[in-house]
Amino acid sequence: MGRILAIDYGTKRTGIAVTDELRIIASGLTTVSTEELMSFLGAYFEKEAVDLVLVGEPKQKDGTHSAVEEDIREFLTAFTKKFPAMAVQRVDERYSSKQAFQSMIDSGLKKKKRKDKALLDEISATIILQEYLYKE
Repeated sequence: MGRILAIDYGTKRTGIAVTDELRIIASGLTTVSTEELMSFLGAYFEKEAVDLVLVGEPKQKDGTHSAVEEDIREFLTAFTKKFPAMAVQRVDERYSSKQAFQSMIDSGLKKKKRKDKALLDEISATIILQEYLYKE
């Protein structure tokens, strides 16, 4: 059984989380520059068996898509061209950034470390993945 990989796509940085091989535990993997995302994913897919990629679907409170949705759709078009056999599923990522920030506070991270947006993106991807696993 392959892993599930979650992407919290951003225009500058993209947070990535992944499950273990048994799909029980979601862990933050890294945050990469969005420019380097496709090459990072290609290298990762060569090393690890991944069966499903979750891509966050950012929505407003009223259910409409946020401004970054157009960029995500462009990414998905390029992704499916480069990795046509990879299964992709969109998941609602509403409030994941707020939950990630709160988890940073709850875990006792100092204020300076909480300003690390790359860490926030990685934690957001982990939350997206955890919620998916919980519902599955």
